[in-house]
Amino acid sequence: MYQAIENRLPATPAAEVADLWQALADRVDMGEFRPEVAPDVEIKTFRLRWGNDYTIIANPRDLLHLRLDPGEFELLPLMDGTRTVKEIVVERFEESGDLELSGVADLAQELFQGNFLTVPFVDVNAAIEGRLERTPVVVRAIRNFARTLTIEWRGAESLVRGFYDGGLKYAFNRWLAIVLGLIAPLGLFAFWSTYRSGTFSLTRRSAAVESLIILALNYALTFMHELAHALVLVRHGRRVKSAGFMIYFGSPAFFVDASDGLLLERRERIAQSFAGPYAELVIAGAASLFAFAWPSFAVSGLLYRFALLNYFVIFLNLIPLLELDGYWILSDAIQVPDLRPRSLAFIRFDLWRKLRRREAFTKQEVGLGLYGTLGVAFTVLAFATSAFFWKEVFGGLVAALWSAGIAGRVLLVALIVFVTGPLLRGALALVRSLFRAARRLVGRIRFRLERSWRIEAARLIDEIPLFEDLPGDVLSDLAGRIRLRRVPNGKPVVRQGDRADAFYVVRKGTFEIVEEHEAGDERVLRVLGRGESFGELGLATSAPRAATVRSLSDGQLYEIDESTFDRLLADNLRLPEFGPTIQRLSELRDLPAFQTLEPDEAAELLAHGEWLALPPGEPIVRQGEAGDAFYALGAGQVDVFEDERYLRSLGPGAHFGELALLHDVPRTATVVAKTPVRAFRLDRDGFDRLLASAFRKGTVKPSFGADRTWHH
Repeated sequence: MYQAIENRLPATPAAEVADLWQALADRVDMGEFRPEVAPDVEIKTFRLRWGNDYTIIANPRDLLHLRLDPGEFELLPLMDGTRTVKEIVVERFEESGDLELSGVADLAQELFQGNFLTVPFVDVNAAIEGRLERTPVVVRAIRNFARTLTIEWRGAESLVRGFYDGGLKYAFNRWLAIVLGLIAPLGLFAFWSTYRSGTFSLTRRSAAVESLIILALNYALTFMHELAHALVLVRHGRRVKSAGFMIYFGSPAFFVDASDGLLLERRERIAQSFAGPYAELVIAGAASLFAFAWPSFAVSGLLYRFALLNYFVIFLNLIPLLELDGYWILSDAIQVPDLRPRSLAFIRFDLWRKLRRREAFTKQEVGLGLYGTLGVAFTVLAFATSAFFWKEVFGGLVAALWSAGIAGRVLLVALIVFVTGPLLRGALALVRSLFRAARRLVGRIRFRLERSWRIEAARLIDEIPLFEDLPGDVLSDLAGRIRLRRVPNGKPVVRQGDRADAFYVVRKGTFEIVEEHEAGDERVLRVLGRGESFGELGLATSAPRAATVRSLSDGQLYEIDESTFDRLLADNLRLPEFGPTIQRLSELRDLPAFQTLEPDEAAELLAHGEWLALPPGEPIVRQGEAGDAFYALGAGQVDVFEDERYLRSLGPGAHFGELALLHDVPRTATVVAKTPVRAFRLDRDGFDRLLASAFRKGTVKPSFGADRTWHH
């Protein structure tokens, strides 16, 4: 390709052509990229009572929000446009002593793709697809609604601000708030008194017209509920990203995307979550007071039944076992922002494992298990009670449509399909899950029989630096013994502290490597994508798992079990280089500077650097000379001198000369071997190659998914 381009260039001196290619290479060198967080990006850190502090950063232009863990947040101040990515890596290395290659590379890409940096990101593929799209907008919207049962409107901000400025801002006035606050409890008292008096029947089936009126009032109330959420958002200076219409728990409903509220203080977020149920309590309270005061009035019965329905909806909203307003209130109150997904993941993947092993439960695990169990049980109960209320409140409408002939029955069927959409989708999801299970079974059989799968596995394994020197017949043998493992979202693949019994290569999906602490908090070390591997060094060295690996999406792994691995390791006649490579990698990762590197990164480091054996008295670096390499001590001691004056001694695990990875700066001291020394040397070219490898292999984790979107 390069030759073809050169042939089209006008006659130019060779030196200028070389300069052109060098300029292009410099432009695309991510190590020389200077990430600068855009000045309008908002950054807010939240300190949690139970650990796992986090930071939210917001791109106000696209209203995108990204959640960072503390390690990622510490990199943000360094991304001010004055440092290249290489300089950030080295500066972090000087501060923490860890060579954080993938962490810096992944975060830089994540911020760039999310438009958090001053350099705009252009999604070329999406732009081309948009230009090639010929389907009318209306058809695309209908198709999207059929798939998601959701219609989203990006222009809701102006409507909400219109309501706020048009008079609803006075609802936040202290005295008016007191009046509205009294209506809610008085209305509840009036409703209970009316119920005790037996004036109206709770189970009498409504006429079709009354059912339609109640249905219309319910939609209006839902609109006010969502508007209340949005008004509190606007009140505190935040923005409404979007709003829309969806089918939720069998009921058509409006929704508000309140993701910008993630930057509110905890009390403000609780108030924003409570605003919707509060608005419903006030409106239902007013209806109950009217029915209580004038029971003989024509619409009193209708208002009473309307209040009944909405008190039930309010109850569902405030019970924190469904992911509704009560859940957000509880999660903010106890400062566990991911309560529901963590509890469900614990129920699915950890509870039965701990029960089988008869392991003790921590207080946190008891809470997660109890919440998750109650949540599942209450979800079933909510569906059952919702069906009862639909039957009792709208039974008259159903009977009237059924008796209205063919047209009425067609309308009734359409209404049932429309309202029970989630149930139908659930049934379809069950069918799809069974179909996927059958496909997995067939896939396992095909995997054993078809050669193409083995070829794909062999190619991925061959690209792992640890296996790059394996003979073809051994690689084929290894691929033939591999197993395909599918991993659902959130499931741990290996757990920190467990015995290593296999290693894995990612075929599809993304997986995070997490370091778990005794206090219950976690630190994400890295995110893995296709072709990356984990667990091979622990298996080779018989060391327990150093971290937990958990899926971030539905994924697939190639699994190589312990017996296959041992068989290949023991065959030293066929693999003369494999054993020493494992030993060298293990030795390299024992150095503190390289402990956070993954096996593929350590293998790259081994390929681009070298071990040196130096006798006592041998100068390693000399003061005043241009620095060209960095050193990490594996064994022995060295003395450091400045102007021939002794400063200090360094022992195994120490390192020096990291600034030489960036610049030809003169050495500020002389380092001499005091005893026989074994040291690892990495020069600037090797560091550049290593960093480029981190960008090629680094995986941008899913950032803007459902876990980062706050819907009411």
